[in-house]
Amino acid sequence: MAKPEGKYAWTVTVGTKGQIVLPKEAREVFDINPGDSLIILADRTKGMAIPPKAQFSDFIGKIFEN
Repeated sequence: MAKPEGKYAWTVTVGTKGQIVLPKEAREVFDINPGDSLIILADRTKGMAIPPKAQFSDFIGKIFEN
């Protein structure tokens, strides 16, 4: 089964301190570098997401609307 263009899936393991390591390929695809800050969005029923850095401003704006 071929993977759809631009779609990715990786697994990570949560360490004893609650930390995860982002796979090297994921860091390269999304240009994540040491010292970068990431935002994790979460919903109890829908799960968690780590949006691309370029979309931070859009997400923050939507979160604080109204």
